[in-house]
Amino acid sequence: MTQPGPDGQWAQHGGPQQGWPPPQHPGQPSPQHSYPQHPYPQHPYPQSQYPQSQYPGQPDPQQSYPAPGTPAQGHPQAFPQAAWDAHGTPPQEPPRRSRRGLVIGLVVALVVAIGGGATWFALAQRGSAAAGAATPTEAVQNLADSLGTGDVVGLLGTLAPAEAALFTDPLEETTRELKRLRILDESADPTALSGVELKPENLAFDAAQEERVNDHVTITKLTGGTFTVTADLSKVPLADAFLDAMLSRSERRELEQGPQTETVDIAEVVREIGEPIRIATVNVDGAWYPSLLYTIADYALRAQGEAWPRQSIPAGGADSPNEAVRQLVQAALDADVRRVIELLPPDEMGVLHDAGPAILESLGTDLEPSGVDVTRLETQPTQVNGGTRATVTALELTHTARGETMSLVRESDCYRMAMGARTEQLCANELAGIVEEEADSGVPPEARQALRSLGTGLLQQGLGVVTTEVDGKHYVSPFRTFTEVNLTVLRSLRPEDVAALLKIAD
Repeated sequence: MTQPGPDGQWAQHGGPQQGWPPPQHPGQPSPQHSYPQHPYPQHPYPQSQYPQSQYPGQPDPQQSYPAPGTPAQGHPQAFPQAAWDAHGTPPQEPPRRSRRGLVIGLVVALVVAIGGGATWFALAQRGSAAAGAATPTEAVQNLADSLGTGDVVGLLGTLAPAEAALFTDPLEETTRELKRLRILDESADPTALSGVELKPENLAFDAAQEERVNDHVTITKLTGGTFTVTADLSKVPLADAFLDAMLSRSERRELEQGPQTETVDIAEVVREIGEPIRIATVNVDGAWYPSLLYTIADYALRAQGEAWPRQSIPAGGADSPNEAVRQLVQAALDADVRRVIELLPPDEMGVLHDAGPAILESLGTDLEPSGVDVTRLETQPTQVNGGTRATVTALELTHTARGETMSLVRESDCYRMAMGARTEQLCANELAGIVEEEADSGVPPEARQALRSLGTGLLQQGLGVVTTEVDGKHYVSPFRTFTEVNLTVLRSLRPEDVAALLKIAD
């Protein structure tokens, strides 16, 4: 890490606690939360926003995992060491393929359908009221019934309301931008599944084994039944121009081969892992709903050998969107993880409030304050679907012990940064020259233009952090912030830019 010296230059230092700006801490206003080894999904939406081949945050089905409740050996993470030993010697016998990785994947499928394509089944809740269930088991069964019948409205109604809103609120704008960029076909309907059919049958739950975590979270136990997934990727409504840019002719032919089907016998998976499949449910206003975030957190805690904490970290919001952002940045600089969690939405991020004490215990006392104070932070609020976008217009950080200050000020579509006696300014109209100077001679002109479009769009729109209001208090929403970053990128590009960037990646 680096930090400014007396002359405004940035000198090298040895460790992250010494550097400035300081390292990120869990809960910092970034879309990635740092629960130990990332047990929570780093983003609820796929970056490209079109169906992908895996569920977000899903482990590789080919990889085996430690038994639930058993800490991983050697390093506190849920993933085992590779089959090869430290000397590079391969195993004597091919390892038996484990279906343990299917557990999380199956849970994700049961809770939010097809993961990477989750936005395809989401329907704005403006048109339908959420419908909870009387018991945790009934809540999960309702979800399965909706999957089996293709009842999209019913499907969304079974999910925890705040969690469902994370998918639905940005749906309309995301779909519109993807169509504009000719990634999605004009016929794409975000309210209807296409290309994937999910069919659960004869699901069985053991109500006697339900685990009550607290007064609003219960773990249900799935013990039997089957879950069939049929995928016909030729029916996914991607635009032809986009497919032509991504795939070769042979790959296009493979894509059009027709539906592929796989059936998972849940009882067989249960026998192999030695316990029922766990699906978390939450109680909201007296009704029960399945929860993806609580389910993933439950498995993450068990992988670390940890139980759910008996007490939660209570929410403690701020009086305005600007103050919520300022307090969260200051808490992160102070390594005050408890305060960071307090400033997260209690509805969307209730899972971090409930798991918070375990997070604090795992972090221990290794984190040290940076010694940096937020002496100025100003934002411009604009309403977005589901919250408020607080666009940073001025930020000043001061290292009080050294008397050093770094400031960032937004002026129209320019950003001016000052560090000590040194001041630099970058404007959107200056990016063209910078790209031309920095780009490799082998980068084609259309790709350079795509980079200019992206950089110009980001500067013109600014850095936005999304906050939400709950019971009169304001909180920073990491998932919504990440979604807004994705939308900022999409808004910056033109259709021809997407094609050019795909050529670079090829």
